Amino acid sequence: MISTRQLAYRYVNGPQLRFADVDAPQGGTLLLRGASGSGKSTWLALAAGLLAPSEGDITVAGQSIKALGARAGDAWRASAIGFLPQKLHLSAALTVHGNLAMAQWAAGHAADEGRIAEALDALDVRALADRKPSQLSGGQAQRVALARAVLLKPRVILADEPTASLDDDAAAASLALLQATADQERATLVIATHDARVAEFFKDKKGLQSIQIMVGKL
Repeated sequence: MISTRQLAYRYVNGPQLRFADVDAPQGGTLLLRGASGSGKSTWLALAAGLLAPSEGDITVAGQSIKALGARAGDAWRASAIGFLPQKLHLSAALTVHGNLAMAQWAAGHAADEGRIAEALDALDVRALADRKPSQLSGGQAQRVALARAVLLKPRVILADEPTASLDDDAAAASLALLQATADQERATLVIATHDARVAEFFKDKKGLQSIQIMVGKL
C-alpha cells in the first residue's frame, strides 16, 4: 500500500512540488497524470525512497520514507520496490541473465538461479538469457527490465512513462504486461504518464485511482 499526507518536495533553486493525498491499497493501481516536468518522476522517487520529503509524510509497503536511513533505505528498496524507469538502464556488458544476477548481488542477496529462471519465464524472455541488451528489440528489452524489477518479488511496482515513444499496439502490450505482472505478484502498481492512452487502457479497471500532478499545486 501507499499513503501520503501533505507531501511536498522542494528542489534547490527550483520549484516546490506539492502533491494531493493518496491512499492506494495493496494490489491497487494508481495513475500519476500530468505534463512532462510536472513532478511525476519526483513522486516516484519519493515513493522509492530515493528522495526524502521536504514536508509531509509518505508510507510505502508499511515503511515511513522519512524514517529510512541511507543503508536501511537501500535494503528496503531492494526488497519492496520494483522500478521500471523510462530509460531501462540494462548493463550493455552483461547478458540478460547477468543483468538479473547483478540485481540480486546489488541487493545483497545470494545468487538464486531458480528465481532468475522464474522471473524470465514469467515475462517470456528465458530464451533470451544469453543475449546482451544490444541484441534485443525494444519490447524484449522492456520485458527484461520488468523481469529485473520484479525479481525480488516487490510489493510495489513503479513505472515511469512506460508507453513513451511506443505505437498503439506496443503501448497496449506494455500496459497489459505491467498489469499482469502486478497481479501475479499481488503488487501495487503506480504508473507515471502524460499519455492519454494509459487512462483509456485502465478505464474499466476496478479500484483504479488517478491523480493529476501540477507544479506547485494540489
